[in-house]
Amino acid sequence: MRPARRLSIGVLAALVWTSAPAAHGGETVELVPPERPSWSLTNFFAPITGLFLGGPSYWYAPRRIEIETVPTGALLDLFYVRRNFQKGFEQAESPVTVLLPSRIEAGPRDTLVVRAVLDGYRYREQSVRVRSRETTLEIQLEPVANTLVAFAHVSLAGRTTLEFLTREAIAFRVQQGTAGPALILPQTAAQPEALASLEGTRGPLVASVAPQQLGEDLVVRLSLSDEGKRSEMRSRQGEDPVRGLHVLAFDLVPPDGGAESVQRARAALGRIATADVTGCTSDFDAALRERLDPERLARALTPRGAFTDPYLRAALKRLGEVSPGGEIELLDGTRYRVEVPLELAAAASEPAQARGYLALLRRWVGELESEAYRREALRGLLAPELPRPDFDAVMDAAEAREHDCGARLAH
Repeated sequence: MRPARRLSIGVLAALVWTSAPAAHGGETVELVPPERPSWSLTNFFAPITGLFLGGPSYWYAPRRIEIETVPTGALLDLFYVRRNFQKGFEQAESPVTVLLPSRIEAGPRDTLVVRAVLDGYRYREQSVRVRSRETTLEIQLEPVANTLVAFAHVSLAGRTTLEFLTREAIAFRVQQGTAGPALILPQTAAQPEALASLEGTRGPLVASVAPQQLGEDLVVRLSLSDEGKRSEMRSRQGEDPVRGLHVLAFDLVPPDGGAESVQRARAALGRIATADVTGCTSDFDAALRERLDPERLARALTPRGAFTDPYLRAALKRLGEVSPGGEIELLDGTRYRVEVPLELAAAASEPAQARGYLALLRRWVGELESEAYRREALRGLLAPELPRPDFDAVMDAAEAREHDCGARLAH
């Protein structure tokens, strides 16, 4: 009678334990197969062997394993495996407490297999024998191999480029959809600023960009406008040697190769006058320059093999033509004559220093693009990697200073 009495107390304790919440604050899941393993000599000798293994509770108490991942919050797939067959499955979020059958109700090779998946990290799988003495399982997750450091969207005169700058080269994939293609960047996670820049992208060809981290892969879904769907998408890869980054670029090119857009751009540039780069526009130019990162501004405006290079060079030449004295003046006072090719080339080597250049580009974009996309086009020229809300704040402050200048002159 005494053994039976001891067993009933153990069962009562097990029921109380099962209903208790997890000690670490996570959820509790039960993973117990519906059928027990076949009877063996272990069952016969359990009352005796238990005395040497820690008492009767060693065999008869329910098993409890606390699982946690670092970092926490991973999705866990929990498999109960017996003789290579799955006998149970549950899903939970780390941290979690898993209730398993007692050792006497588990086979010698019964195993709890845990697969951890967390966006931006490599998935990892670990296992624990149900009959083991393990009570905790900590799974260390490693970040994916690649990082999206920056993203740039440049859209001007009917053509668009999407640039992904990563630490390692990417073997990307493209899946076509009804709204537009989905770009799959395997083993890649985006830094916060790159993600913010992706989410704020919109233009005449690319209506929206929806990034989503799916486990180890970054998926970027593009929604193209009707004009964008008629464009040809070309991909190319290169390097940014200064920052040591790899560049994956997608170009959306009009069916005519952009010939009509070039003509429109030249015509718009010819309509820019001296008033567009002098007076209160100088206050706008100075305020915008003060609020933009000098290194990023220089990188955006310096020729780098992009489709915008000829446009920017033509705009710089026009700046000299409409500036007082027909010269491009740098911030340090240096002046270059645009009719002299060598001096124009010298000015083109440091365009971010040219006074009035940012104001001219704003005016030019205003002539080329519809009102809905003017700021996005200017962002693509001056600060393509800066998230849209941040650029809007910079523009608002610069235009406020220009407005204040106009108000002072009016009085």
